[in-house]
Amino acid sequence: MSENQPTLEEWRRLYEAWGQFKEIAPWEWMDETQIFGVQDPESGQLGFVSVMGSLGEHYAIALYLGREGLYGFHALEQAGPEMTPEQVLNVPQLQASFEDREMLHERDRSLIKQLGLKFRGRQAWPLFRSYRPGFAPWFLEAAEARFLTHALAQAQEVALRFRDNWTLLTRGSHYLVRVARKEKGQLVWQDQSMTVPPPEPASIQLRMDLDTLAALRQQPHGGFTLEMDLFMLPSAFRDEGERPYYAYSLLTVDKRSGMILGQELLPPLPSLLDMYSQIPLKVVYLLSQIGSRPKEIRVRSPILYQLLATLEKELGFKLKSTNQLALLDSVKEDLFRFLMR
Repeated sequence: MSENQPTLEEWRRLYEAWGQFKEIAPWEWMDETQIFGVQDPESGQLGFVSVMGSLGEHYAIALYLGREGLYGFHALEQAGPEMTPEQVLNVPQLQASFEDREMLHERDRSLIKQLGLKFRGRQAWPLFRSYRPGFAPWFLEAAEARFLTHALAQAQEVALRFRDNWTLLTRGSHYLVRVARKEKGQLVWQDQSMTVPPPEPASIQLRMDLDTLAALRQQPHGGFTLEMDLFMLPSAFRDEGERPYYAYSLLTVDKRSGMILGQELLPPLPSLLDMYSQIPLKVVYLLSQIGSRPKEIRVRSPILYQLLATLEKELGFKLKSTNQLALLDSVKEDLFRFLMR
């Protein structure tokens, strides 16, 4: 995954656009639910703009990418206080924010110095980040920087119009989308009203060792219950020259004894969907090592429940979705304390 870094001129235009956006301070009359779209004039991709800062705590803008980003945002809305960091990180988006200086990476500060820009004070330092499912927020690539620059310019236009016309952005099935066409070498922007259907369900090609699965079918039922969860770990990993990622843990605990029966560290590489495709196979290998089939497997993660549904039929155990995984949570807390020390 080689980085295609923006040029200094592309960075300069982005910093200027973000500075101009701050000057009009649209968070004074907009909140993050008043969403509108911008179509990338290069790729045709849709992005959906959400302005944050109405509470005066954190000034930022998110550009949610594609249908996955838009419906991911709506899922975050529905989650409300139950929203997890994992849910936020897995929504594809570009973000611009104003932060304290210590929140910036040395690479950000070096870039600001190269551009000859100066900032001072709390929540005054521009920060730009790209979010991709399974990965840590990271520096923008060139195409992302250009798209975000266009989005910020159009966000200024829409925000000022919305201040004078509160009917411009309404919740419903139609979204205002700013779309550009070229005239005499220049981009000319106009409004379009678009409906945006939900994204197609992700297609996950599950991997399986059919011989091991067949042998496991012949194993007796052990009468035991497993607690199992799939969750993102709090520490980012990075291979040299690559984008950092958050590994996942597939943790399995015996419900009666609390004994850890399995703990798989799974990187979301080359993608989160590729990681998901391995999960049923990992569980089959684990049960094969145990030497018998469980009576029941209790899981919390919705995606883990979906991934194990076919195994429930194949191996004849009961699959139960629950938030009550007391023994597993105790092990998980110890793991998080170890990783965060």
